[in-house]
Amino acid sequence: MKNKHFWDNFLNAIRGIVTAVKNERHMKFHVFATCLIIPLSIYYRISKLEFIAVILTISAVITAEMINTAIEAVVDLATSEYNEKAKIAKDVAAGAVLVSAVFSIVIGFLVFFDRVSGDIIKLF
Repeated sequence: MKNKHFWDNFLNAIRGIVTAVKNERHMKFHVFATCLIIPLSIYYRISKLEFIAVILTISAVITAEMINTAIEAVVDLATSEYNEKAKIAKDVAAGAVLVSAVFSIVIGFLVFFDRVSGDIIKLF
């Protein structure tokens, strides 16, 4: 079952990403948000350090969502009946996504608030 070649592992990882994006509603949202934030970062010419912070927070949220998806799949495979430990595993994994998403919003606020609010004020 173990892959012998690097490219097999790489392709399996790509399939995993595609599967998560296709099947998980929240992953679709994260990808959509990423597609908005990256151009916004370029438009506002944020600093290199700010861009690194933005990219790190995006990758943290997407990674947490993918781990959450994997944990949910394994738990569902292990049991179809209610199990308190299965609930804990799913809830904690979902909590990890929430924590990373909240911190990404805080980082986004710190990076973009002054720039975006300045543009909104100019409109009025």
